Amino acid sequence: MSLFVDTSAIVAIVDAGQDRHADAAAAWEAALESGRALYTSNYVLVETFALVQRRLGLAACREVSTTLVPLLSPLWVDEALHETALAAVFAADSRSLSFVDCTSFEIMRRHGLGEALTLDRDFTRQGFLVAPNPRGSV
Repeated sequence: MSLFVDTSAIVAIVDAGQDRHADAAAAWEAALESGRALYTSNYVLVETFALVQRRLGLAACREVSTTLVPLLSPLWVDEALHETALAAVFAADSRSLSFVDCTSFEIMRRHGLGEALTLDRDFTRQGFLVAPNPRGSV
């Protein structure tokens, strides 16, 4: 079984100061130990590097790049997927639903990925299973 890894989880894994750091780190370790295939998207990686660099600095970005990213298989957002996700954002008409998340939902559907490592409640709202437990998620 495969798992999609979202920005919120990656940032929580590397930022020990986040409230759900321990939950995200434990879910990450469980996924690694289970041998599950781990996927993300190029948009998630861009968003992750921007957040980590701003919040934690360039050294933390380098750490993500050398220790976490090699364990992930990136799925690339092409022009058609980009346009589909953009249409979904406009159709949702909600400032709280992110464009990157909409690209993730579409990638997950297209690749048959039913579960995400995320702290973002929008994945549950879209019908996906999430790890860690969504309680108190952002």
